[in-house]
Amino acid sequence: MNMIHKIKWLAFITITVLFIACNNGNKKAAVMYTCPMPQDSVFSDKPGKCPKCGMDLVLMENHTMHTGHDMADSNMTASSGYTCPMHPNVHSDTAGTCPVCGMKLEKVKSALEPKAVSLNTLLKPSNRQVIANVPMIHMMAREEDIEMESYGFITYDTRQTGVISSNFAGRIEKLYVKYRYQKIAKGQRIMDIYSPELLTAQENLLFLLKNDLENTMLINAAKQKLYLLGMSNQQLNDVIKTGKPSYKVSVFSNYSGHIHESNSAGMNNNQAEAMRPLAVTTEELSVKEGMYVKKGQNIFSVYNPNRAWALLNIFTGQAALVKTGNKVRITPETDPASDFRAAIDYIEPVYRDGSKTVTARVYFDNSAYKIPIGSQVKATIFAGDRSANWLPEEAVLSLGLDKIVFVRTGEAFMARKIETGITNKHLVQVLSGLGKTEAVAANAQYLVDSESFIKTN
Repeated sequence: MNMIHKIKWLAFITITVLFIACNNGNKKAAVMYTCPMPQDSVFSDKPGKCPKCGMDLVLMENHTMHTGHDMADSNMTASSGYTCPMHPNVHSDTAGTCPVCGMKLEKVKSALEPKAVSLNTLLKPSNRQVIANVPMIHMMAREEDIEMESYGFITYDTRQTGVISSNFAGRIEKLYVKYRYQKIAKGQRIMDIYSPELLTAQENLLFLLKNDLENTMLINAAKQKLYLLGMSNQQLNDVIKTGKPSYKVSVFSNYSGHIHESNSAGMNNNQAEAMRPLAVTTEELSVKEGMYVKKGQNIFSVYNPNRAWALLNIFTGQAALVKTGNKVRITPETDPASDFRAAIDYIEPVYRDGSKTVTARVYFDNSAYKIPIGSQVKATIFAGDRSANWLPEEAVLSLGLDKIVFVRTGEAFMARKIETGITNKHLVQVLSGLGKTEAVAANAQYLVDSESFIKTN
């Protein structure tokens, strides 16, 4: 019996030793990584990128994962120190201030210890005060490069617009342009016009040359009249050389570009107008052969497609930031990869009909880009630096006209209305309503739990 008892005792001791060794093996420390921005609250057991801000995760100092009684021992040890509520990686054995943000260090509480919340706090309405444990941030006072997004379209540079008109009354005998937006060159023949007035002036000149050749004053006056009526030197020399008047005179273009009709009512309107709307691009020309033109009537307009404007719409809240000379990056919808740089040349001082945005003009040479007129464009306006107080966009809750943040007040967060300015690169400018030392919830959406908050505030 003694031998059997000894064998059982040795077997018990062996099993006990193996059990203890296995438990010690399970207490292996695990390395943890975190985002260097404390407001992101991102943790991982392997290196990588932060899913919120894209920064590289950094190794947490003195971090180990434990189980069982080891965790309890760790909590008991940590509860004797102090840490910063904004920077959990800051620890101290004595009370003081955070070396990073200057906040007062708070005593570390054990995870097993219940949070001390007063009854008065619990009895307050949830639409006024929220109890939560979320990351906090402060306003950042610094300079930011202002970049504003804007949208617009491409149109002709009206400074390069030419007009083809008739200097005399008559009938169109021959028309050499056949459709809208036809490309023409400088010096190209546009039409031939028969004009009784012009025919009479030619006959007077020929009469003087035949019967009163020494009267140079009258002869020069007759020639000058023909020049003013639109005849060229070559045409006039041909008349003098042949001794016969020309029954039709050609009208030439002094400009290169695309042809447009100068008036919307065909030949019944003598006033020049802007470009025809795109809805009528498939219609034929209203100017026809056989129609009569009036003296001084504008018949065609010529727009140069190589000289264009980008018209950008600037919202009222951003208009004060945009100045003439600001650099712009323009991305056309027809070829997003072919963006180009330019500058704002002019800001229109009026609102256009049906629009509540300010229009900024950007002049550029379209001969290389070949962007179709009427194309939509997206623009990024670089409005320079601005020094202000900024909060991340996630920390500001928009209730339409009002902007709300949750300010840390002792045991909880309290909603407060603030005045904001521009939004730039996911940062919101804070104009008033928040102190520089006050901490707010890093993500305001986490603290809105019901529709009653929106209705109450």
